[in-house]
Amino acid sequence: MPDFPWDSLAGARARAAQHPGGVVDLSIGTPVDPTPGVLRHALAAAADAPGYPTALGTRELRQAAAGWLQRRLGVQLADPLGAEPSVVPTVGSKELVALLPTLLGLRGRGTVVVPEVGYPTYEVGAVVAGLAVHRTDTPPERPGDTVLVWLNSPGNPHGRVLTDAQLSDWVAWGRAHGVPVVADECYVELGWDVVPTSVLHPRIAGADHTGLLAVHSLSKQSTAAGYRGGLLSGDPALVRRVWEVRRHLGLLVPTPVQAAMAAALADDAHVAAQRERYRARRELLAAAVRAAGARIDHSEAGLYLWVTRDEDCWTTIDWLAGLGVVAAPGAFYGPAGARHVRLALTASDERIAAAVERLTA
Repeated sequence: MPDFPWDSLAGARARAAQHPGGVVDLSIGTPVDPTPGVLRHALAAAADAPGYPTALGTRELRQAAAGWLQRRLGVQLADPLGAEPSVVPTVGSKELVALLPTLLGLRGRGTVVVPEVGYPTYEVGAVVAGLAVHRTDTPPERPGDTVLVWLNSPGNPHGRVLTDAQLSDWVAWGRAHGVPVVADECYVELGWDVVPTSVLHPRIAGADHTGLLAVHSLSKQSTAAGYRGGLLSGDPALVRRVWEVRRHLGLLVPTPVQAAMAAALADDAHVAAQRERYRARRELLAAAVRAAGARIDHSEAGLYLWVTRDEDCWTTIDWLAGLGVVAAPGAFYGPAGARHVRLALTASDERIAAAVERLTA
């Protein structure tokens, strides 16, 4: 296993802690705003749950998920309540990302394609399954021994959104070579300069979802990271394969959390309100970063600013730590990120204001 990347920030955290105004931690994208009442009330109402939850997901949750996918992303699932399920709940999205190659039976031989700059857990999932990793943002000329492709749009850490043409190229490549294509779309509700498209949208997928999966999460859009509520949807044959193994392993989303997820997926108002909070923080922080002489690349969607001063990322980390600000070094996300840092928007208004003041002083 690779080293846990966040451990290497200990020195920067210690230096930032010496700032008289305290630390502004923009390194980890963990939500800080209150979980909306619509989730908390549904969770409490379902608290009497003496029996085991279902790995398949309650009828109410699968219907709510299908409704959200149709309403918000223009995605029509095959049949969320059918014998071949097209959507199942997951224990957040990270455990699914880390276990998906294993759950699909892709063990010991082959290569997983991941973005050049991307979420470290894609690589961890390959390592756990004994698979190799190839980083690329374009379909390889030859498939070789590729067994799985990960896409991430909007991207973590850089907020890049894949165009319809780019998504379509990957879908065509995956289907031509019999390789499943999985899109991590956990930030799909947070488009700023562009509107992200799901890989499952008919404009991309065509008439059905053969060979395609999408991953979604309530952590950011519903400020519910502590609930660990995610979704896997798409090709019923692939979803069923994952579901069958998950129920053997006991990877079950608690019944009260499933109730909260269903309530959240049926309510767009709280997502819109949270999006506006992030938008306001983004505008303030982006202006301050530019005023400090740094550049922001991509960042057209998602919860992060992808920042560079055209220097090694650890030099930028040290500069920010001197201001009492902690960021995530781009090297965490692959060699191609070595000259950027990631600044998260998931801090309180007061802490964002403190960062702005320090950057513009």
